[in-house]
Amino acid sequence: QVHVVESGGGTVQNGGSLRLSCAASGNTGNSDCMGWFRQTPGKEREGVAAIDTGSGSTFYDPSLKDRFTISLDAAKKMVYLQMNALKPEDSGEYICAVNSHYMCTWYRAADFEYWGQGTQVTVFS
Repeated sequence: QVHVVESGGGTVQNGGSLRLSCAASGNTGNSDCMGWFRQTPGKEREGVAAIDTGSGSTFYDPSLKDRFTISLDAAKKMVYLQMNALKPEDSGEYICAVNSHYMCTWYRAADFEYWGQGTQVTVFS
């Protein structure tokens, strides 16, 4: 079992920045895929970015890559999502997840077995 906890959400003005953190604990492996997804009311959960904790390879929604950066502190088993130039349409619940068995992608939510509770991001204009 893997326990996933996010933090760092909040309310920010259009154009602002936020840094989200995700901690994974429990039965984590040396090479998991940790990803960020976001959920807004009435829409399907969408992938944002993911990182392979073994190789450090990163994967992004191409439309977000210029503004969002995913990074890893392997020693702490922490993953971060730096979000810059935020827009109101970036608002939503950001959820961290762990995929320990399948190829690492940013978009295949079904491959992620363990999910956090989410942290809310609100961007106002």
